[in-house]
Amino acid sequence: MSIPLVTGASGFAGSHLVEELLKSAPAIAAWSNPRGRAAAQDHPGIQWQAVNLLDRGAVFSAIDALKPSAVYHCAGAADVGTSWADPVQPLQVNALGTHHLLDAIQESRLACPVLVTGSALVYRPSLEPINEDGPIGPSSPYGLSKLAQEMIGAHSHWCPVFLARPFNHAGPRQSAAYVTSSFARQIAEIEAGIVPPVLNVGNLEGRRDITDVRDTVRAYRLLVEKGAAQRPYNVCSGQAHRIRDLLDILLGRSSAPIRVAVDPSRLRPSDNPVVAGDPTRIAREVGWHPTIPIEQTLGDLLDYWRHRIAVPRA
Repeated sequence: MSIPLVTGASGFAGSHLVEELLKSAPAIAAWSNPRGRAAAQDHPGIQWQAVNLLDRGAVFSAIDALKPSAVYHCAGAADVGTSWADPVQPLQVNALGTHHLLDAIQESRLACPVLVTGSALVYRPSLEPINEDGPIGPSSPYGLSKLAQEMIGAHSHWCPVFLARPFNHAGPRQSAAYVTSSFARQIAEIEAGIVPPVLNVGNLEGRRDITDVRDTVRAYRLLVEKGAAQRPYNVCSGQAHRIRDLLDILLGRSSAPIRVAVDPSRLRPSDNPVVAGDPTRIAREVGWHPTIPIEQTLGDLLDYWRHRIAVPRA
């Protein structure tokens, strides 16, 4: 029986996408990086396999053996900050890894739909909400790698490739390398008495369009079901939240006395003051709208870190 495949399935968005697909699919093929962490979920319907996307032969063998009914490509290097220190790594993982995947699908003579999860950071910075026709101009090595990845997908005409441009998304299981998750983790550590009551922050004046990850992965599923191939779609809420306001929501959920301090090491070389998207296309053509309010997203994220701190993972 042919089943859908999720790459990067042990990662943040990938793990939530697996859960979303299992609502209607009896089984999911899940790839994780051999050097990455162990499988995040223990479910009889998940068929885990360690596949290195930079190993072209391994990717071809795995695709040819599986012959998936659909591919949701969530694997990749996702940290904007570290891309400045090592620009080659995101280009290798995001661009070359995607090329290997799509090449293997072609060589296996499959016509299955493929979702490529790009990024809103392919756009030129703008103070206004950006639609899919906005000027392209990535301002970080990460954004450049995601543009290369999307171009590879857009020119792969042997199978329908669906192009998602997600803006920021947050929720349980997100790495503390990202701003709201960093805040939540620090609060949980302060509450547990692990660290002094000082929360270190970077720039709090930026505004970010943040969608709950569970809404984001629902958009990924709907794009494959209802979207147009080789056509980019923003995945966003259309509302840009000030980082300071998001921090205030999280602080308001804690009874611990916490002092906020600016840490210069948390300031990025290139930090766009506003990153906001226009969700009109995906709403009109796919019927997707975010449904989870930011307060619930942040509350669930804080509870996730409280649990992680209280019950450390082996």
